[in-house]
Amino acid sequence: MTWPVSVVALLQDLIRIPSVNPEGDPGCKETGESLIASYVGDLLEELGASVTFQEALPGRPNVLARFPSSGDIQKHRLLFAPHLDTVSVSGMTIPPFGGEVYEGCVWGRGATDTKGSMAAMLWALYQARERIPHLPWEIWFAGLVDEETYQAGSRKLAAETRFDFVVVGEPTSMHVVHRTKGSLRLTLRTRGRAAHGSSPEVGENAIFKMLDVLHWVREVATPQLHQNVSPDLGSSSINVGIIQGGVRHNIVPDLCEAVLDIRTVLGQNVGALKESLHRIYPDLEIETRVAPPLDTRPDHPLIQKLLTIGSQLSMGSQLATAPWFCDATSFSAAGIPAIAIGPGSIAQAHTTNEFLKISDLEQGGLFFESFLNNLVG
Repeated sequence: MTWPVSVVALLQDLIRIPSVNPEGDPGCKETGESLIASYVGDLLEELGASVTFQEALPGRPNVLARFPSSGDIQKHRLLFAPHLDTVSVSGMTIPPFGGEVYEGCVWGRGATDTKGSMAAMLWALYQARERIPHLPWEIWFAGLVDEETYQAGSRKLAAETRFDFVVVGEPTSMHVVHRTKGSLRLTLRTRGRAAHGSSPEVGENAIFKMLDVLHWVREVATPQLHQNVSPDLGSSSINVGIIQGGVRHNIVPDLCEAVLDIRTVLGQNVGALKESLHRIYPDLEIETRVAPPLDTRPDHPLIQKLLTIGSQLSMGSQLATAPWFCDATSFSAAGIPAIAIGPGSIAQAHTTNEFLKISDLEQGGLFFESFLNNLVG
């Protein structure tokens, strides 16, 4: 396989391979990460890495590469870990898989989140390929699936493989994000009894039952959640992102489902809301998914090295926090120090005209290459 001629060409290739997360409304027929995992795996094999595919979900594999390492001593393991999937392309105002270059930018779904970070990391590995075996750290790369929904890829990898430090690719404007909010996702279900729409009194309307629940969430739970405050991340928040119920206008609905997206802060009792809902609405069905907040010590030697590299390249890299969460939380929850960093701004992620500035992409590649070249044991 021939490597792309530049980091820009590499990003274009990545964008042109659809890898939309299939959950919800993907906005296209081609979904999942298998094609892009195969492409990235071929690139990594060309660099001499040992590549495996780890199926985190049916037909959706992480691509995992381990680079050769010289010497007799066992080295610490450093993992570069962007995610392969993107959000939906529905409603985009530009060709989502065009990878077009104009106005000094690369355009398309994933340009910023996070195929730009992936391209910068892969390009750095390509540039440093001859030096990698002799570095004081053993270098790994993982392209992870399902970050945009349930983080199945990072959860599986963190549970099955040991690492000593993880650099997760996210658009942070090359700031070193060491602390983020966590996520508590509650899927709520109310059940009723179906009946003909002309005789609603015969049935039991599941949507009305859900409306009662959501009214309580808005009027009571939301102010309570806002009382959980982090000095640098602000308060916990809640969003009702999905509500679905009914099959026809003339049938009393017997099922309604709503999904709550709660962003949590350190020290928050994440079980309190679920306990309150069960107490007030005992028949309410609740499914829970939890991603804890990220909190990696800022004095870690590799964090300090990342900050030094940013200063040396005059990129203004700073220690930072973020209100969102990402795959780094999966590794942190497994006891592995992790941070998030990458080119581009989070403000461009998930937008209808997603793009990444070429200058940011190129700087990102130089940053990660310099980081590799300046690793210390």
